[in-house]
Amino acid sequence: MVTKEQRRLRIKARVRGKIHGTPDRPRLSVFRSNKQIYAQVIDDTTGTTLASASSLKIEEKLPKKAMAAKVGELIAKNAIEAGVETVRFDRNGYLYHGRVKELADAARKGGLKF
Repeated sequence: MVTKEQRRLRIKARVRGKIHGTPDRPRLSVFRSNKQIYAQVIDDTTGTTLASASSLKIEEKLPKKAMAAKVGELIAKNAIEAGVETVRFDRNGYLYHGRVKELADAARKGGLKF
């Protein structure tokens, strides 16, 4: 029997074999825990994080989906300030649904192209 976490890690490994962040098109990686959501823009050739955002820095109390949308707007703003406009989206094995989808849509609305 494969657990949810094992399934996610298997999908993550498969996707990471195909998606690689470059300096001109870095990878937007999403991690979600039970309470928080985090996003990073990563250049895999040098192994550096170019921009990041998380729900830890947001003070106001919001529902999780609204918090994810706020983080999406923040990551778009931080990435554009760092000179990044186009990214590859790495959902990290999570389904493109709920909080992950909200973050992606907000990042697109904020000006990131993927």
